Amino acid sequence: MLKNLVLSRPLAVIDLETTGTDAQTDRIVEIGVLKIFPDGQKDVRCRRINPGIPIPESATAIHGITDSDVAGEPRFEVVALRLLKFLDGCDLCGFNLKRFDLRMLAAEFNRIGRDLPMDARSIIDPLEIYHDRERRDLSAASRFYCGRDHDGAHSASADVQATAEILDAMLERYPDLPRSVEELHDLYRDQRSVDLDGKFIRVDSRIVFNFGKYRGRRLDEVARESPDYMHWMLAGSFLDDTKEIVRGALEQTVDQLGPAV
Repeated sequence: MLKNLVLSRPLAVIDLETTGTDAQTDRIVEIGVLKIFPDGQKDVRCRRINPGIPIPESATAIHGITDSDVAGEPRFEVVALRLLKFLDGCDLCGFNLKRFDLRMLAAEFNRIGRDLPMDARSIIDPLEIYHDRERRDLSAASRFYCGRDHDGAHSASADVQATAEILDAMLERYPDLPRSVEELHDLYRDQRSVDLDGKFIRVDSRIVFNFGKYRGRRLDEVARESPDYMHWMLAGSFLDDTKEIVRGALEQTVDQLGPAV
């Protein structure tokens, strides 16, 4: 399937269908994963999920999944451990993965007291390449790079297949792009970012917030002045590497000030 991308370990191409776009309040209703191995073998898994909340008509209009479709399906916590095992040792790929799918997954894992480990993973989001080179959506990408309509749009299993094929076609079209997962990951990563999601960046050797009400403030200052905000982050749907930075800042503050008496 991948003729132009060199894999040093499995690449898991992920797509989610959900009840909406808010990671804090919305839920996953379908998970699709295409696992591509360095030897070219592939393993496709697709699983519908009972979100435990009603699926809005606006969401059904996009992906076609209704409340009755998922009434007998398992909740996320039932499939979570199998999903973690399936993704173990994989680099990750997905169309709009960084801004949407990873955040939704992080939120779902957080609600059951688990994290999606991100250490040592490389991340490729073809949407970043696409916006950098062409700036359109998945269906337009399929027409532009693969020469055909994406008839299965918003079906998780069809979307992961299309995403992998589009990524491969991009690499064929742009010979100057790197051919390894790690190099593609580095090319589209903000070099100032300290964590994968870019919540923290390094400015003049200091780690500062890159989002929210403390944007531009130094991490160590916020950890000292507003520890409640840091604990809110630890309880939220942030990615695991972001939380590790927060934990480190809190631990450093305790070491400097000493434990409360």
